[in-house]
Amino acid sequence: MFVTIPGRERMPLRWATPVLFSLLWLCFIAVELMTGAEQHRLLMEWGALSGGLASPEAWLQAIRTGSVLRLFTALFLHADWAHLLGNLVFLLIFGLPAERAMGPWRLLILFLLGGAVANLAAVIAIGTPDRLIIGASGAVSALIGAYLALFPAAKLGVVVPLGLFLQFVKVPAPLLIGVWALLQLVFTFIGPAFGAVAWSAHLAGFAFGGVFALIARAGIARRMRRRRGF
Repeated sequence: MFVTIPGRERMPLRWATPVLFSLLWLCFIAVELMTGAEQHRLLMEWGALSGGLASPEAWLQAIRTGSVLRLFTALFLHADWAHLLGNLVFLLIFGLPAERAMGPWRLLILFLLGGAVANLAAVIAIGTPDRLIIGASGAVSALIGAYLALFPAAKLGVVVPLGLFLQFVKVPAPLLIGVWALLQLVFTFIGPAFGAVAWSAHLAGFAFGGVFALIARAGIARRMRRRRGF
């Protein structure tokens, strides 16, 4: 008599998040190895600039010259180590579980499109022209929005200082992310580093990520069923 032994479910390889992590690192190191003048020229040529894309004529000009691609290339440029490391930490926290659910290609599309939409929001929202907009914060915010839409019942670990001791506690993800989103909204108007941080990009990326995950939810469900053999 033959007995069917169910095989162990193999987890698909999550490569998109590590690739993005590596690209952000490599781009930052490459820029750091340049001279000050070379860095400034590269940032001004590849970073997004505020004050543009506010009219159909500006859009046509940007598409004709290819400068619209700055909305994407700006994602891989960072001002300093703190700027980069903050984005890398959040990329790992929210990118890996989101990729497990939606797959690598959807995650890449979400990161790039969400980041571009976030940069566009900053380009339009910042009134002062020719302000440099760089960094993956908007794209990472899109991952946070998608994570909340995909895992509304999830909990996130938080380290709470209790006197001389540190206590690790789990807090509902909607609560922590909701507080984070509220802070982004407040900081957009009166926040720290006002004018130096594109808080509006965080909000736009967050909203895009949530909508993207909700729209893609049916496709994600089909992918999960195929993976389980149903």
